[in-house]
Amino acid sequence: MRQEIRGGRWNGPTSGAASGYVQANLVMLPKDRAFDFLLFCTRNHKPCPVLDVLEPGNYSPGIAEGADVRTDLPKYRIYRKGVLEKEVEEVSGLFQEDTVTFLLGCSFSFEKALLAAGVPVRNIEEGKNVSMYITNRECRSAGEVSSKLVVSMRPMLPEQAVRAVQITTRFHVTHGAPIHMGSPEAIGIDDLENPDFGEPVTIRQGEIPVFWACGVTSTLAAISIKSPLVITHAPGHMFVSDLLDEEMAIF
Repeated sequence: MRQEIRGGRWNGPTSGAASGYVQANLVMLPKDRAFDFLLFCTRNHKPCPVLDVLEPGNYSPGIAEGADVRTDLPKYRIYRKGVLEKEVEEVSGLFQEDTVTFLLGCSFSFEKALLAAGVPVRNIEEGKNVSMYITNRECRSAGEVSSKLVVSMRPMLPEQAVRAVQITTRFHVTHGAPIHMGSPEAIGIDDLENPDFGEPVTIRQGEIPVFWACGVTSTLAAISIKSPLVITHAPGHMFVSDLLDEEMAIF
């Protein structure tokens, strides 16, 4: 999968790809901002579970042999002083000696377990990026780093939602159990048809929205620093690691 991405043959979302392997959100920022960001992740483990932190200037993560975080994501976002500048397919020319890379758990990693239990993953069914929303819930800040909680949403029948809780609770390093279900207004979401990131999906009669903490929270946190340069994954375009979902689950 990483070779396909590095070779420019895959530049779309990774939901449903490399099934069974842990996927990761990515944040790159200067060393002098890394401690506050790490502290933010530690204080907000649910949306920002840390899988790996690379030494400054290192681009080969321990969780993926032979990988290169500068080239092995389908799409990156470049932010300057908190403002999105552009999306690109590799960042080798922007990577510096003091760049610290964080890889954080992603909910795509438990999709295989949901599907195996007969729980639908609508965005995979429809070939779309997952729906993501900024909520009204504040994360715990750390120094200059702050963010609202971002969630991903998957619609399902109430009985399927109960099963989804049972399944995903085991996956603590990839967001674990849902943080909310039903009544999107209660967490500050007014319109499910207009996600802040990703694409809207069909919600069928009798289904309820089920919300998981989302690693895009880490993007909002990173750009809150207003650093001269922050690099993140584009929402839904994740890093695929060598870690297996089931090996990371609690039994």
